[in-house]
Parts: sequence; structure tokens; C-alpha cells
Amino acid sequence: MGREIEFEPQRLDGVVLVKPVVWQDERGFFLETYHAEKYRSGGIPDPFVQDNHSFSVRGTLRGLHGQLRHPQGKLVRAILGEIFDVAVDARPDSSTFGQWVGAVLSSDNHHQLYVPPGYVHGFVVMSETAHVQYKCTDLYYREDEIAVVWNDPDIAIDWPVAAPLLKERDARAPRLAEIVHLLRSAGS
Repeated sequence: MGREIEFEPQRLDGVVLVKPVVWQDERGFFLETYHAEKYRSGGIPDPFVQDNHSFSVRGTLRGLHGQLRHPQGKLVRAILGEIFDVAVDARPDSSTFGQWVGAVLSSDNHHQLYVPPGYVHGFVVMSETAHVQYKCTDLYYREDEIAVVWNDPDIAIDWPVAAPLLKERDARAPRLAEIVHLLRSAGS
């Protein structure tokens, strides 16, 4: 019997670390980055409707982002380079509200992190540069986007950088506690 994809549920509901099977030889490698039936069996039920690709330099931190009325599940992977990827539970009625999990995703380990709808998501680039690709379960709506400040002391993410490169909007984003009323009114 051949090797199987590993799906490792994380300590937060719905977050799954995916370790695909990588077939390597002297020519290079091959892997499946998504297979609807296998991923559904592994705990990733949502269909994907949008793919995104970002390029960033070392120390860039993107996030923490989410959407209010159109929450997106995201299947994230680093296709070149290495990132520290983070999911924060932003569901106000969840017993793990405000808690986070993180994983190193790289072009060497080929791991993916599934971040379900209702979470905010972000990552920081740990290599010289990184290309990050992610599939989304809902479309992006600029007017629906929310952000949580990367260093919210109530969440206390253990980022591997002290002074990341940030977009001004992300540097000035509110704490999670300051937007909980928005999350509740959106039905998150």
C-alpha cells in the first residue's frame, strides 16, 4: 500500500495541518496540493472558490486578516521559501476564542495549514523571500475585511520576529477585544 497524506487536527477546532506525500527522485518532485475527496476525508470540508498568491521579503508580516459576513476558510502553503503561519480563533462564542496555533510552512516540508472560516489569519516570512499560495472558501470582499493587530497582548502570538515589516493598516489594526461587537453582529 502506498503512502497516504497526513491530516493532523490542531488544538483549535477545524484547523488542520496537512502533510502531503512528496514523490522525489533525481528529476525533482511531485505532490498533490489538493484533492477534494481526500481533503474532505481529512477534515477539510469546504469547497474552494478563489486562489491567491503573494510574494514577500524576509520579515514581512501579513495579517491578521479575516472577513465579517463572508468568512473565508484558507488552505495555505509556501511554494518557495519559509513562513510561520498563524490561525486565531475569532468566533466570539467559541471556547477557544482568542487562542492561536502556528506552523512552519516551507518549500522544503511542503506542509499546508487549513484555517477554517471564523478565524483571522496571518503569516511572517522567515526566509529571504517567500511565495505563498492559498485557496479560499469564499470570495474576497474589501468592504467586509477585518484586521486584528499582529501583537495583540491578549492573543500573545509567539512570532519569530520582533520588528516585522508591516503595512500601515496592519500596524494600526485594533485588538481582537475591540472588534468583538462586530464579530457578534456579523454572526461569526
